[in-house]
Amino acid sequence: MKIPSLADIKKELQYLDEKELTEVIINLSKFNRDNKAYLYFKLFERENPRIFIDMVKEDLDLAFMDANTKHYHLAKKSAQAIRRKLNKHLKLSKDKEAHAELILYFCEKMKLYGYLNFRHPVIENLYKIQLGKVEKIISGLHEDLQYDFRLQLESLNG
Repeated sequence: MKIPSLADIKKELQYLDEKELTEVIINLSKFNRDNKAYLYFKLFERENPRIFIDMVKEDLDLAFMDANTKHYHLAKKSAQAIRRKLNKHLKLSKDKEAHAELILYFCEKMKLYGYLNFRHPVIENLYKIQLGKVEKIISGLHEDLQYDFRLQLESLNG
């Protein structure tokens, strides 16, 4: 089966009435948690724009608290799993300011929970890559936001 292009899907969706469109969206949200999470954030972020950031931070906090850091190998696996979780959440938002804030938060938690104390090359590279990502994101933001985020970034680099 050939998957149609996004333009074709968009064209077909325009022909549906409101009830049919609602049913398609609900069925789409049943397929996986990512679709449901995306739909939730899109529906409720109008009322509270910070809801996405707060929920992701809460999820990351739980992941860091549950992580096993007794041995460097387990710490590496935990850090990679938490980063995958972060990346999954970042796909739900297009807001670059939120991306920068969440990646910085992830890096702060890595430092706080002692992941960098293991001096494991995989953990250090993961950390450096995240700092590089956030630096690239920050460079595209407004000057006032750049200043605030750069202060955080410098504290993590130092």
